[in-house]
Amino acid sequence: MMLLDENQIKVATLLLCEKDLVLRKVFETYGFPPLWARKPEFSTLIHIILEQQVSLASANAAFTKLKALLNDSINPDNFLSLNDLQLREIGFSKQKTTYCRLLAQAIINKKLDLSTLHTLPDELVKSELIKNKGIGDWTADIYLSECLLRPDVLPKGDIAMLEAYRILYQHPKRPTHDEFMEGTAHWRPWRSVGTRLLWHYYLRSREK
Repeated sequence: MMLLDENQIKVATLLLCEKDLVLRKVFETYGFPPLWARKPEFSTLIHIILEQQVSLASANAAFTKLKALLNDSINPDNFLSLNDLQLREIGFSKQKTTYCRLLAQAIINKKLDLSTLHTLPDELVKSELIKNKGIGDWTADIYLSECLLRPDVLPKGDIAMLEAYRILYQHPKRPTHDEFMEGTAHWRPWRSVGTRLLWHYYLRSREK
């Protein structure tokens, strides 16, 4: 099973540039996208859950406070030691507090084994993750793409990705997921890299 790394990002970017003139323009303007790799562990899933439907800045702030509160050791047992008030004060909503506690309990009770997910194909990884309340398609897709570094993932409903696509491909509105899948079919088997190019454009273009 091929996984993304810094070299594969470069190889795949150049291959995509041959297939897609819009992505070529992004590359020519901004260069290679970052790998955006994260550790495949409980703390990362907590961070991704915090990122659901909020700005990355807000999620990062809450996660940084969580790390400080737990002395940079975020594991299921430590997380479950925190009460509602502590979590609310660092930025957890009631709903995300519930989701993260259920996730911690699932790992402690061995209903979810993150250490074995890397051995499974993409769809089985997703099915294992989304059994857990609060983990939907987007969260599972981000874990696949950034933690397990699978090369051919389109994070369902990712707003930055879809907005970048709308602008770059000059669509009047953001596409549905089905429309996006159809429009990016020629990126296979490197859709995770195509996605990174869209994020790269979205972030860099907003710096201007």
